[in-house]
Amino acid sequence: MKGIRQFCIAGWNIIDPIYFHFTRLHHIKKRCGKKTIMRVRLTRYKGRDIILSDGTLICKNEVLVKVHLHNVKLLSELMQYKNDLRRGKIIYSKVKDALPAVVDYIQLCNEFKEIKGIIGITTLYRGCKKLGFEPHPIKSLLYKKFKQTALMPIYLLSSNSRRGKSFPEPMYLIMSKAILLQKYGSIYSRAPHKST
Repeated sequence: MKGIRQFCIAGWNIIDPIYFHFTRLHHIKKRCGKKTIMRVRLTRYKGRDIILSDGTLICKNEVLVKVHLHNVKLLSELMQYKNDLRRGKIIYSKVKDALPAVVDYIQLCNEFKEIKGIIGITTLYRGCKKLGFEPHPIKSLLYKKFKQTALMPIYLLSSNSRRGKSFPEPMYLIMSKAILLQKYGSIYSRAPHKST
C-alpha cells in the first residue's frame, strides 16, 4: 500500500503545477518568505445564504477568499506517520500556522472591504471549530457529489483506518473576516507584505 501511495503522490507532483496555473491560486507565505500549506484565490459564493455565529451574513455572489490546502505537499509529509491521530494533529498545526499569513493576503487585497470571510471545502474537518471555522453542509446534491468524488483521492491517501467506514461528506468550512482578524491578525506586530 505504501508503494502505491508513493506512486500516486509522485504522479500528483507532476500534475500539480498545471492545476495551480489554471486555478489562479496564490501561494500564501510567512513573513520570512517560507510557503505555508495554503493556497488561495478570490471567489464569489454560489451557495445558499449562511448566517455565521458572529452574525455575519454571507449571500450569493459575495466575495470570499477560497482556501486550498497544498494537498500533495501535505500528503508527502504525512507519509512518514502511520497514526491517523498524529496526522490529524499535523494538519491542524499547519493550518493554524498558515492563517496569520492569510490575514496578510486579505489586508493587501484591493477587495479588502468586500471580502466577507474565507471558505474551504473538505472532508477533513475534525477540530475546525478550534481554529475558528464553522462547518456548514453543501445543499446542492450535485455539487456535493462532485466534490465528494474530487476529494476521494485525498481521503484515501491520507487515512490508514478506512476499513468499514463510509466516505465522509464534504462540508463548507467558513470563517468570517472579523473572526479571522480577531484570532490571527494580532500575531504579527509589523505591517504585512505582499504574498505572491
